Amino acid sequence: MIEYENLKKANEIFFPELKDAFNDFLESGWFILGDSVKRFEQNFASFCQTKYCIGVASGLDALILSLKALELPKGSEVIVPSNTYIATILAILNEGLIPVLVEPKIETYNIDPSLIESSITDKTRAIIPVHLYGKACEMTEIYSIAEKYSLNIIEDCAQAHGASINGKKVGSFGDFGAFSFYPTKNLGAIGDAGAITTNDKNRYEKLLALRNYGSEKKYYNKYIGVNSRLDEIQAKVLDIKLKKLDLITEHKRKLASIYSDLLTEKVKKPVLHYKYFDVFHIYNICTSRRDELKEYLLSKGIKTEIHYPVVPVDQECMVGIINGESSIARKIHNETLSLPISFATSIEDVKNVSREINLFFEN
Repeated sequence: MIEYENLKKANEIFFPELKDAFNDFLESGWFILGDSVKRFEQNFASFCQTKYCIGVASGLDALILSLKALELPKGSEVIVPSNTYIATILAILNEGLIPVLVEPKIETYNIDPSLIESSITDKTRAIIPVHLYGKACEMTEIYSIAEKYSLNIIEDCAQAHGASINGKKVGSFGDFGAFSFYPTKNLGAIGDAGAITTNDKNRYEKLLALRNYGSEKKYYNKYIGVNSRLDEIQAKVLDIKLKKLDLITEHKRKLASIYSDLLTEKVKKPVLHYKYFDVFHIYNICTSRRDELKEYLLSKGIKTEIHYPVVPVDQECMVGIINGESSIARKIHNETLSLPISFATSIEDVKNVSREINLFFEN
C-alpha cells in the first residue's frame, strides 16, 4: 500500500530529539508562553524574512487574529479566492466581515489578479491571497492593487511554508502572513498550531496581547482578545523540525519533479515558473476522469486525496451567506486529485504511482 500520508513514518527522523524535548518540557514546569515559544517565534520570523512572529493555536486563529488586529468596520468586504479552503472564509465571517469571491487562474489555482480590481467597492478593506498547494500567488500584481486602493493584505500561507518569488518568501509581502502547522503541513506540529508573521512592531505587540485575552500585563486587559496561545511543547517540536524544513522541501520538490517528468500529458500537471519556488505541500493533477482514476489507484493499493471536493459557495453552511462566480473553482474542485508526496513518500512510490496513472489512461 502506498499511503497518501504516514505521519509516524514522516516523523521518525525526529523521534530522538522529540523525546528529549518532551522530557525537557515536563521537567521545566513551564507549559504556556515560555522560552520555547519565544525561540521558535524568533527562528520562524527569520526563516520567513520578517521582523516578527506570533505563535497562536491554529491556522484559522492566525487568520482571525490578523483580521481582528486590523479593526475593520463590521460589514467591510474582504477579497478572497473562490476556491480556497473553507477556513479562509470562516475567518472573515467570524469577524463580521463580508467575503467577496474572486476566481482563480485555471493554470495556477491561485487568485487571478486581473479579476481583483473589478471586485473592489467602497467597502473593500482587505485582500487575502491564498498560496494554494505550496505555490506563491502573484504578489507583485496583488501588492500594486492593494497600494492603489489602500487595502490591507493578509497572506494565507497555510500550505506554503518557504515558498517564494525571486527569493522573497511568502508571509513577508503583506501586512500579515497567516500560517498553519497542522501535522500534515510541510512544517507540521504534533497537534494544532499556527503563527502570524509581520514587519509592523505596533501590530506585533497588539497581536501578542490579542492571543492572550487582550492582555499586555497579567489581569489587565487592553483589548477584547481570545485565548489562542502556541503551546510550549508544540513550539519545541516546530523548532526541531524547522531545522530540517529545507530538507523536507527538497525531498518534496524532487518527488514533484519526478511526477512532472513521468506523468502522461493526459492529466494537467502543476505549472512551473523559474521565478517561483514551489514547496509542494500538495502535488495535484486535474482530469475529467478524476473519480474513476481515484478508484482505480485505490484498487492498486495507492491512496490519494481530493483538495477539495466541494467549492466553498456550495457548502451547506454557506448557502445564503456567500455567493459569487465560481465556475472556474467548480471545475478545479471537480477535477483535482492530490497524489502522495509526503516526506514519507519514496522515489520508488512516485514512480509506481506515475506508472499506474499512465496505464490507466493507456487502457
